[in-house]
Amino acid sequence: MIVSGRVRVASFSSSGRQVTFRDIAAGDWFGDFAAVDGLSRSADIVTLEDTLVAAMSPTTFRQLLHEHPAASDQMLHRLVTSVRELTERVFDLSTLGVQNRVHAELLRLARQAGVKANTARIDPAPKHVEIAGQVSTNREQVTRELSAMAKQGLIQRSGRAMVIPDVARLERIVADVRRAP
Repeated sequence: MIVSGRVRVASFSSSGRQVTFRDIAAGDWFGDFAAVDGLSRSADIVTLEDTLVAAMSPTTFRQLLHEHPAASDQMLHRLVTSVRELTERVFDLSTLGVQNRVHAELLRLARQAGVKANTARIDPAPKHVEIAGQVSTNREQVTRELSAMAKQGLIQRSGRAMVIPDVARLERIVADVRRAP
């Protein structure tokens, strides 16, 4: 359980290339897959800022799930959400070009940051290398795509933040590509 701070779930290839799965903030947890199936970890955890964590043994975790239906329901919901997110990500990586994967990732970040009056403010703006790790490309390609998006008015910079001024427009772009024949 992350008491305070933020971490990133990622894996690294033998060449050092990072594949990012997700970021986790205070109040969320990691290690549940290994606690449930008894296998070794499936990814690495990298701190993004000073982080304080609390831990419990796999036995205690499973006992908690058996004795508290609400905790078990939360875990089931989390597992289903993980499967859905990974299914969408595999689909995007398998079917979309880099431009569209960058669009989809920024839409995900916008929703995570919160949409108010059709605008999202991602603060701080993600580093280009972080987006590259999420969409399986290189930093240079992300830089090109973000420049193109800025020229199209899809994104704006505001200090250290990235602003999506018309989230509905970005949603339409992503939806159109995902369902294109």
